[in-house]
Formats: sequence, structure tokens, C-alpha cells
Amino acid sequence: MAMRGKVALVTGAGSGMGRLATWRLASEGVEVAAVDVDATGLGRTAAHAPQVHPMEADVSDADSLAQVVQEAGAALGPLDRVVHAAAIAPSGRLVEQDPGEMARIMSVNYVGTVNVVAATLPAMLERGRGDLVLFGSLAGWLPSPYVGAYSASKAAVVSYAETLWHELGPDTGVRLVCTCPPIVDTPMLDQIDPRPPFYDAVAPIRPEAVLDAIEDALEKGELWSFPGRGTRAVWRVRRFVPATLWRRLEALDS
Repeated sequence: MAMRGKVALVTGAGSGMGRLATWRLASEGVEVAAVDVDATGLGRTAAHAPQVHPMEADVSDADSLAQVVQEAGAALGPLDRVVHAAAIAPSGRLVEQDPGEMARIMSVNYVGTVNVVAATLPAMLERGRGDLVLFGSLAGWLPSPYVGAYSASKAAVVSYAETLWHELGPDTGVRLVCTCPPIVDTPMLDQIDPRPPFYDAVAPIRPEAVLDAIEDALEKGELWSFPGRGTRAVWRVRRFVPATLWRRLEALDS
């Protein structure tokens, strides 16, 4: 889809992947509704280009999000692309991590995804066009020590996206991609403390590579995007010989 003159909505736009996605779309001539709970971060994102329109909302709050989507449509026009990048990743061993914190992770990462889809997809389906980009994670396929709550939330996103893909079918005019990157060099890494041992042994990929892979998946009509060298191979190992990966993870943790 040629994006110049189009309208997009990006969540998590106050930093990281959301900010970069916002800037890239704005550079292509897209009017972008940039959504986040972080007003300061949104201000920095919006200062980059006049095409960026900051809008505060918590994706876990369905009513607040629906209001922002309505306001974006009224101000900018119908949404041609939605990029849902908002997420949080506090870490810890499951037996020690606060249950309220784990519930918040699920509320933002999974329920937030449900809310974004509910607020934006019906209008796309009615128009018969649009792009919907959801952020899963390789962690959603590969649970790991210290990030169990985050992995569970992303596993829910992965399952949700796959079901949605099959329920929609191929003839709606809406392109759906769920990207599942490995470790990415964004500020979210700062939230993961303590970290799984292998995090320090694996070089994070550049966020630009994630966005490039998303565009490639959209053009090919593929649901899954696995950016980064070897990411798809790890996904295959997890699917077909899961015990192999667990043995390696446990060896690093010992």
C-alpha cells in the first residue's frame, strides 16, 4: 500500500518501536495519530514532524482508547494502518513476581491488543481496506526464565492473532501481520531486570529490521513476521523439538 496521504494510528508511540514506526510513517507523508500514556515521550515523538499528532490513552482502558480512535478519525480521516506496539515487560521469577504486576502485564500487552483491534478493525472491514500490525514476540513462542509473565502475555497475543487471521479469511481487503521479533535494541530492555542469562549472550537486533520485516510480510500477505537472522529457525526448533531449547536455557541459568 502506497502510504503518502494516508492516515495511521500507532500505539506505544512515546518510545521504542512505536516511536520509530511513527517517525517512519511520518517521513512517508502519513498523518499519524501517536498514542501513548507517556505525555513527555509523546511530546518528543511529535516534535519530530508536523504529521505526528500526539494523543494520550492507555490501551488497557477500552473506553479511553475508543475515544482516542474516534477523535483521530474525526481529525485526520479513516485509518489506513494501525500499528499496535504498546507493551510493558517487568521481569522476575514467577514465584517472586507480584501478582498485580503480572496482571498489569497481561492487561497492557494482551487486553490492550484486544482493545486496539476492537476499536479499529470493524471500520477497516467495512471499508474493505487497511493494514493491522500487531506486536507479538519470539518470547510468545519461547517462554524463558525471568520473563514468564511477559512471555505469557505475548503467547496470548500470538494465539489471538492466529485465530483472528483465520476468522477473517483472505477476502476482506485488510492485511494482518503479527511480528514476533527476538531481543530488540529499544528502551524496553531497561524494564527487564533481572534478565534471562542468554540476553547478555545474544546481540539485540536493530528496530529498523523489525519494521522492514513487517513491510515485507504485508507485501507477501503473510501473517507471521520473524525479523532477525535465525529467528525463524529458533521458532521452528521450539515448535518441533521444544525440549532442546529448554535444555540450553536451563544450562545457561545454572
